[in-house]
Amino acid sequence: MSDQPVDPATDTFVAHRNLLFTVAYEMLGSAADAEDVLQETWLRWVKVDLEQVRDQRAYLVRITTRQALNRLRTMKRRKEAYVGPWLPEPLLTAPDVAEDVELAESVSMAMMLVLETLSPTERAVFVLREAFDVGYDEIAAAVDKTPAAVRQIAHRARRHVDARRPRQAVSASETRAALESFRRALETGDPQDLLDVLAPDIVLMSDGGGIKQAALRPIIGAEKVARFMMGGLGKNKLPISVAPTVVNGSPALLVHLDGEIDGVMAISVEDARVTGLYYVRNPEKLNHVASETPLTLR
Repeated sequence: MSDQPVDPATDTFVAHRNLLFTVAYEMLGSAADAEDVLQETWLRWVKVDLEQVRDQRAYLVRITTRQALNRLRTMKRRKEAYVGPWLPEPLLTAPDVAEDVELAESVSMAMMLVLETLSPTERAVFVLREAFDVGYDEIAAAVDKTPAAVRQIAHRARRHVDARRPRQAVSASETRAALESFRRALETGDPQDLLDVLAPDIVLMSDGGGIKQAALRPIIGAEKVARFMMGGLGKNKLPISVAPTVVNGSPALLVHLDGEIDGVMAISVEDARVTGLYYVRNPEKLNHVASETPLTLR
């Protein structure tokens, strides 16, 4: 047994760390920035008089939300200067996350991109209410609004998201099946096999961050996406391997070039076809695909 005294502040922070990271990540779409937010949260948390805190979990979520909101506003300027489309930073997640429908949907690439269309306050309110089931009074304290104003913001944000989220829920097994067909088509190099698995109105977004080659604008349409994929992979002279993985709670593909991680492909699926393809190649966004990141909504 250790004789070291137990620090209640540390114990509480560690107990809720995965939750706080998930809150920050869903608000920011960046694991690196979420980690910075957690550090800022910790620095403020250790200065709090715990005897005055009735609900420590809620208090920590409040601090995290405020720090994430501050960072979200500064990130807007970075994204405006970003080269090409900006995609969320992919996270390697445990396979069981894919079976948690609520968690998997809330961190999916498709949902994270929808959240990008909200204002910072709308995003904070939507994430806290819809994903984490935080009460309106607690959200109001976190975003410095009245509970009545928060209810209105939540309603507006929910309506906005509902109009843009996938039209139907798709199981992890359905996504895996479509992904496997997509992977086989890439390996065989048969354009018709690839067209068969792509929805006619598929949208491909690739993120190279100005560091790796990527399309500077979204590519729309099965034939254009097929040409882009076949052309891009075909030009590489180094050995390429494409392996299944689980990213952001959903089946995805990890691309290796000459044995090194080159990118991550996440997809969205409807009616057994790929409707969205999200290809992250920016090496600065691939730091969290080598080891699993624990996520939780509770």
